[in-house]
Formats: sequence, structure tokens, C-alpha cells
Amino acid sequence: MEATGKIIVILPANSGVSQRTGNAWYTQTFVLETIEQYPKKIPFEVFGEDRIKQFNIQKGETLTISFDIDGREYNGRWYPSIKCFNVVHQGQQQVAAPPAQQAVPTQVQQAAQAQQPFPPSQQDNGGGSADDLPF
Repeated sequence: MEATGKIIVILPANSGVSQRTGNAWYTQTFVLETIEQYPKKIPFEVFGEDRIKQFNIQKGETLTISFDIDGREYNGRWYPSIKCFNVVHQGQQQVAAPPAQQAVPTQVQQAAQAQQPFPPSQQDNGGGSADDLPF
């Protein structure tokens, strides 16, 4: 799932040591306020010191988060959990190959197109078109 909004609260980071593995862990909670007619406040967690540093979330900035929702039971009560796994800062986009490179066919593609004298034919559905429209 994704949500876009403005960071309004950054809570202090929590850390500890896993009883099972003995490894150190880090988590930090942030609150995102959505940009809608009726804004919602979404508290979410980022797990791992490396991700906390990588995402570099600052108060007041607008961003889009990708997250998973889960729940856990403790003493007969259920607690929801929203874990963030990706952050895209506003103005930042995933960069694809430049359009000029995508539009220019390679020599191999040009040679393959030159060898085909006719485009592939479509199957005829009883003399009519494939979409069965009356016009």
C-alpha cells in the first residue's frame, strides 16, 4: 500500500538486543498526515538503523511511503502495526532510461524488421472483426 503526505511528528528511535539471536535492532516511528480533504494521520515504523539513515526522513517534508499492515496478539489483545519499506521524497522519481535511447531502435532490431515483409496477420473470427462491434 502507499500513502502520500507530510511528516508532522518524528518520535525518538528505539533500540535493543534480540533475546533470540543476540543481534541489535533499531526502530523509529514517524507520523504522516495525508493530503486530502479530510487528512488522516498515519503513524508508521521504519525498522533497521540502515533504513532509518537511508530514508533520511525530516519533519515537514512531503513524501510517499510504501508500507505493509500487520497485527500481533499480546495477552488476548490485538495491536496493529504499519511497517514502511520504501520512501520516495517529493520531486524524486525512479529514473528510467532517457527517452532518446528508448526511441532509437538498435541495428539488430532494424535488421529483424527489414527481414519481415508483412506484419503478422490476425485470426479471422467468422468473417467479422475480433471485437464483435456492430460498426
